[in-house]
Amino acid sequence: MSLEEQAILVLVTAGSQADADIIATALVEQRLAACVAIAPIQSIYRWQGKIERDSEWQLTIKTAASQLATVQELVQQLHPYDVPEVLAVPVMGGSEDYLTWLLGQVGQE
Repeated sequence: MSLEEQAILVLVTAGSQADADIIATALVEQRLAACVAIAPIQSIYRWQGKIERDSEWQLTIKTAASQLATVQELVQQLHPYDVPEVLAVPVMGGSEDYLTWLLGQVGQE
């Protein structure tokens, strides 16, 4: 399996920077992610029949595909939303040095 096939990005949104930081820190501390980037975003979505507009925080979680189920479990444990976003996106390419570093950070004791 190529480095690209082993790496994924997982997207999660949080309602506050504090919630995003708690999730990101836990993922990196537990070696479930090599890095988590957090950025403020504006979300427009339908929830319970109404159009909502909220400021949220987007987490871009850089991890190994083999860790997806565990990442999702931890996000669901820590996330205050009833239905937290957890979307896995395949990596189609990238720097071999970066991907090697990324995969080397995930899953080690």
